Amino acid sequence: MDHYERYQAWLTGNEFDDETKSELKSIADDEREIKDRFYKELSFGTGGLRGVVGAGTNRMNFYTVGKANQGLADFINAQTGNNGSVAIAYDSRRMSKEFALSSALILAANGVKAYLFDALRPTPELSFAVRYLGCTAGIVITASHNPPEYNGYKVYWSDGGQIVPPYDEKIINSIKAVKSFSSIKKIDEKTALDSGLLTYIGKEIDDAYIEEVKKNVLNKDLIKNFSKNVKIVYTPLYGTGLMLVKRVLDELGFVNVHIVEEQTAPVYLTSGAVKLNPEDPLAFESAIELAKKVDADIILATDPDADRLGVYAKNTRTGRYDRFNGNMSGLLIAEYEISQKQQKGLLPENSKAGAIVTTIVSSKMAKDIANEYGLTYVETLTGFKYIGEQIKNFEQARKENGGKLNDELGAYEYLFGFEESYGCLVGTHARDKDAIMAVTALCDAVTYYKSQGLTLCDQMVNVYKKYGYYVEDLTSVTLPGADGAEKIAEIIDAFRNRTPSVIGGEKVLALRDYLTGERKVSETEEVEKLTLPKSNVLYFELENNGWCCVRPSGTEPKIKFYFGAKGESDESALYKLELIKRGILKLTK
Repeated sequence: MDHYERYQAWLTGNEFDDETKSELKSIADDEREIKDRFYKELSFGTGGLRGVVGAGTNRMNFYTVGKANQGLADFINAQTGNNGSVAIAYDSRRMSKEFALSSALILAANGVKAYLFDALRPTPELSFAVRYLGCTAGIVITASHNPPEYNGYKVYWSDGGQIVPPYDEKIINSIKAVKSFSSIKKIDEKTALDSGLLTYIGKEIDDAYIEEVKKNVLNKDLIKNFSKNVKIVYTPLYGTGLMLVKRVLDELGFVNVHIVEEQTAPVYLTSGAVKLNPEDPLAFESAIELAKKVDADIILATDPDADRLGVYAKNTRTGRYDRFNGNMSGLLIAEYEISQKQQKGLLPENSKAGAIVTTIVSSKMAKDIANEYGLTYVETLTGFKYIGEQIKNFEQARKENGGKLNDELGAYEYLFGFEESYGCLVGTHARDKDAIMAVTALCDAVTYYKSQGLTLCDQMVNVYKKYGYYVEDLTSVTLPGADGAEKIAEIIDAFRNRTPSVIGGEKVLALRDYLTGERKVSETEEVEKLTLPKSNVLYFELENNGWCCVRPSGTEPKIKFYFGAKGESDESALYKLELIKRGILKLTK
């Protein structure tokens, strides 16, 4: 069946409601739009479904989300013998609440108990809730920081982490086995509640989650005595973070917390004018204005589902607020957490049994920090789900070793994990990036450093002086639709089949092809096997600590180019980075 036949099937099928059909009739003369909506089915990317809200097989709607829920319910019942349960959370996007309730009712109709949050909640709290409630799986309805026309559906497994192999493929296959929308089971809300297959949750999970977050704060006494000197500006960017961030900072004793009020209402986001992404400086305009007014030390912004954190800090030398990208904030937290734990005697006695975990496209300074403190450095593929998977692997290895740490057996203690895309995790209460925890850790850090006469900007400079000037960048090229998907595949295949010898003036030392699972050394053509899971990712190792990486986005119609360089100064590192960036992009034309 081609895209037009699918379109006609939706227009005439009894499964589809009048509102859906009316929307599709409005595009009857737009062949390009029909093709984009129906040329494929939404596929699972780095954690589930994500797409534009609307009618069609390539859109987020009750039917595509319903099919995912039916397939998930079938898989859970097969795994648990009809004794499964799922926790469900949602953010402030268009249709999030509706998709969440629909998901709960489909699961309940299949005999899977649904625990549905009674209002907006952050993604990391969903991750926590899965383990706290002993659920088989979890669902969060969110498109994170993607444009307002998007929504998404992410699946978590019983360990609290996003689904990874082999469960991701098994769940995908179970969803594919749902052949018709008419086979999706559903009951009404009252029936689900009366049968005990739907339970609303909220305060109990909030209380338990906040207590776990506070356990990871390293200088509680200092905060109580010194926090009156620290001024914080915070914005939830219209999302889920407000209640929990305000609560945890208040309970820790921070008294000068200023909220960007115009960005607090959880509006159901439909306007492209609304800035949701903490990576976007435009999202900080109101926060910076407030920070100047109150003379804040730090500005913090959580994205709509509160798993990512954007940071600005006051530079007292210039009087401006400097932006910290995801690598910078992650490295700053890593250095603070590890150095403080060392001072307090909280690192493992055998330091190699402690691990810092990051992704292949994040800053290589993380490896230097691990080496500085004698820790183990672990790299994963792009996506925090792989960092969460490592936590599970560490726990399993410790369990098999009688609960004891042993670096030779992989029985590590997880100390910190981060990725370049503004996500990190302190502690193991969640198994996904946690911006609530990141806010808490940075407020802990800014208090400590201010008590030492330092700003976060001062400390960032100290970190660079200690480890070297590492810089990174990311460029994305958006290529929507079926034609765009073909072009993305062509670009990646061209790099795979014609490996360049030089990029940006730096020799290519080796190519890691994670799809074939091989690393090929340029000079000798020696090939070695890679240990990470297979993925359509190419990674070029360059001389002089440079690197670049090419991969398709797992959530949007984009191809992503990552770059990294190291220099003797900030200026020299940025110069090297720009050459690498220009070099790789030139090869795409």
